[in-house]
Amino acid sequence: MRRSIARRLVSTLATAAMLAAGLTLPVSPASAHTGSATGYATQNGGTTGGTGGQTVRATTGTQIHQALCERPDTSTPIIIQVEGTIHHGNTSKVSGPGCDTADDVIELKKISNVTIVGTGSGAVFDQLGIHVRESSNIIIQNVTVRNVKKSGSPTSNGGDAIGMEKDVRNVWVDHVTLEASGGESEGYDALFDLKNNTRYVTLSYSILRDSGRGGLVGSSESDLSNGYITYHHNLYENIDSRAPLLRGGIGHMYNNHYVDLHKSGINSRAGARAKVENNYFKDSKDVLGTFYTNERGSWEVSGNIYDNVTWSGQGDKNYPAGPDPRSTTSVSIPYSYLLDDAGCLPEVLSRTAGAGTGNRVSDGDCQADDPTDPDPTDPDPTDPPVGTNLSLGAGADGSSKASGTSYGDVIDGDTNTYWSPNGSTGRISVKWGSSTTVSTINIREAAGAEGNIGSWRVVDHDAGTTLATGSGAGVITFAPRTLRKINFEITSSNGTPRVAEFETYAGAP
Repeated sequence: MRRSIARRLVSTLATAAMLAAGLTLPVSPASAHTGSATGYATQNGGTTGGTGGQTVRATTGTQIHQALCERPDTSTPIIIQVEGTIHHGNTSKVSGPGCDTADDVIELKKISNVTIVGTGSGAVFDQLGIHVRESSNIIIQNVTVRNVKKSGSPTSNGGDAIGMEKDVRNVWVDHVTLEASGGESEGYDALFDLKNNTRYVTLSYSILRDSGRGGLVGSSESDLSNGYITYHHNLYENIDSRAPLLRGGIGHMYNNHYVDLHKSGINSRAGARAKVENNYFKDSKDVLGTFYTNERGSWEVSGNIYDNVTWSGQGDKNYPAGPDPRSTTSVSIPYSYLLDDAGCLPEVLSRTAGAGTGNRVSDGDCQADDPTDPDPTDPDPTDPPVGTNLSLGAGADGSSKASGTSYGDVIDGDTNTYWSPNGSTGRISVKWGSSTTVSTINIREAAGAEGNIGSWRVVDHDAGTTLATGSGAGVITFAPRTLRKINFEITSSNGTPRVAEFETYAGAP
């Protein structure tokens, strides 16, 4: 495995006198949150929170409200560094020109340009939710929110750990830990809910666990005004369902690790479109599909690992994507991002996800073998395959082609013709009109271009599953796979790649 994880640390500045006074007084200017927004939070003008504003320190919920309320107006930028435990006993409503607050909940209502960041020994919101309403340009980073209830005592924020609703724009939630101690019957609702025209939100490097509901986008089948949500590098663990539930709009889920999802995972419904790539699903049920409704959604899948995932049968109000998940739509993403291999995620997220991890992030270049592949092998050009070359008579396409080359040249049986990508990397694919079983491919480079192919991966195109990874041309074997299209994706090169033949075989060498 090759991995590289960058570390960023939150700087913490405060004096003992300020803490002793119990006031939200300014501290020296500091970078109170680390890094920059990612995903859809970078769109629509971007998300910078309170950057450029005053930095204050708060150790109670009331002090957080005071910091908001004492601003000249509701859009004055502010960074609030939070330390300690915020709970019902120290969170009261405060009034002022820069806020609209309430008791027993952290209210970010009708405001903009605010950062709330945990610092020092940590910030815990205990049985107290964070509520974002009619607000924009908000950052929440490095905090833990736990055991927020909607019934029983005490209650807060409708039972959501973090909830957003009504005309919310541009929120980045990063390196947070959201947890409950049960489901609805125990008084808890969701960990991360977005409703009523909430858009351009990113949840990154966070942990969501021990809850009946991970979160939803859209409160009902008629609440379709939400969307453009990114979930990346998050750990979902011990969750019943809604990881997330997506009604309408677009959701981008990449590099997440899902463990022990009991009932369902990503639930795309009511016309929603989900791009689901390079995630690792483990020990879970029905991790992708449309569930509990006949109003179906769609998905584009690639690079995911399904490790001990079980699937229910299709029926009324139950449309699982598996057992062989395939894309049903395509989703164009407007921002740039880097993808770790799905096989890296258990280790990468153990070091980076959640509050109190130093806001570490992955550099996005981790590569690992698919752990569900029992015996992926590197190419061995000295051991040619036997049997019928299934590529002869098949079709071909790819990501791009250099001038004078053709996709069809890799399936014509002639090593004097070849395909090259329009650049140093690219995809070439062989496809069939019906399902075909393949367990071996042979990549033959054109004369004079030997050694130009660097790293690669072989992918079941429709399922998005990585079948093998490695470097160099030659014979590649993997567990037999029944598919309609297979990709050979060149991810690095030592010169211009020239693929003369992309042979496919049903049997091993």
